[in-house]
Amino acid sequence: MKRLRHIPKNPTAALLLAGCLLAPTLLHAFPQHTTALQPDATNPHRIHLILKDGSYQIVMSYKIVGNVVHYISAERGGAEEEIPLSLVDLEATKRWEKQHTQSSADPNNPEPPAIDPELLKEEADRAALTPEVAKDLRLPEEDSTLALDTFHGTPELVPLAQTDSDLNRNTGHNLLKAAVNPLSAAHEIVTLKGETSPVQLHVKDPVLYLRIGDESVGNTAGTPLTVDTHGATSHMPNDPDGGSSDSRYVIVRTDVRKGIRVVYSIRIPLLGTGQRQEDVVETTNELLPGGHWLKITPKEPLDFGEFALMEVISDKIVNASVWDFGIHPVAPENRDIIKPAPRRGTGLERHGPD
Repeated sequence: MKRLRHIPKNPTAALLLAGCLLAPTLLHAFPQHTTALQPDATNPHRIHLILKDGSYQIVMSYKIVGNVVHYISAERGGAEEEIPLSLVDLEATKRWEKQHTQSSADPNNPEPPAIDPELLKEEADRAALTPEVAKDLRLPEEDSTLALDTFHGTPELVPLAQTDSDLNRNTGHNLLKAAVNPLSAAHEIVTLKGETSPVQLHVKDPVLYLRIGDESVGNTAGTPLTVDTHGATSHMPNDPDGGSSDSRYVIVRTDVRKGIRVVYSIRIPLLGTGQRQEDVVETTNELLPGGHWLKITPKEPLDFGEFALMEVISDKIVNASVWDFGIHPVAPENRDIIKPAPRRGTGLERHGPD
C-alpha cells in the first residue's frame, strides 16, 4: 500500500505548503518579463523584438506563453503572429526597451518617445498596397481588377479581364480610347466574343476594386476590339488618359447575340443628373487610403445577365477596353480566385542588426 503524504490540519499551513509546491512550476510556466499583447491605440509604441541571429521584428506589443512569443506586427497591419521563444534574444529586447523608454519614465518628461515618421509612413504605405476588403481577405500587391463575390457563404476576390482575352487573360489596366458622340443615337462601340463572360459572379451587388496609378496604365491590350465610332477618331489629342481617380465608371448591360456580346454607347452628359439610362448602372467611386486602389460600387442591384464595366475618361471619350462579367447565382466557382487567408508568422521578414 502506498504511503499517503501527511496533510496538515491547519488550513493556513495547508495553503503555505501548496504554495511552496506550486511555486517552481508557476515560475517556469510564466517568464518574469512580458509586454501586454493588446496595443494601446493612444500610444503607438514600437518595440524591436530582437532575435538571436541579430535581426529583429518591429512589433507593437508581445507576450510570452510557454515556449512561444506572441506579438502584434507593426509592419503587417497589426497582424497577430508568433515565433518560438528559443529564437528570441529576450535580454537584448529588454535592453532595447529600457534604452528607448527612459525618457518616458522621467517625471519631468511624461511624453512617450516619438515614433520615427519614416517608419510610420512605411507601415501605412505597406498596408495601403494590400487593403483588407473582408475578414482575412486582402487585395493583392500586383496590378489587377477584381470583383468581391460570395460563393457558398465565403467571400472571394475574382480577377476581371479586359476585352475578350483568352484564359491567360490580362487583368491589368488596358487603354483603348473611343470617341462617343453625345448627340447621336446609341450605337455599337465594343463587341465581345462569346455569349457569356468567363467570369460569372454569384451576387447582385458586387464591389469592384481597380488598381490605379501610373504603373497600372499602359497600351498593353491583347486582342484588338471591334470599335465603331461612326466617323470619329479613336485618338483625340489633349484628352486625359485613363486609369486615374478622375475617371468615372459605369456598368453597362451587354446585348447578347449569336456568338457575341455588344456594348452600346452611353449618354455621358446624363451621368450624375439622376436621369436613368436603359441598361446603364451608375456607380460610386471611393479612393482607398494610399491612392493605390479605387473601390467601385454599383448604385443599384444588378439583374441576372451579362455586363461590362466601362471607364468614362471625359465628356466625349470612353475606354473601349472594358471588364466583362456575368451575374448568375448558381454558376460554378470561378478560377484563379483569392480566398480569405489568416496571416500567420510563417515567413517573417527580418531586419538586419543595427
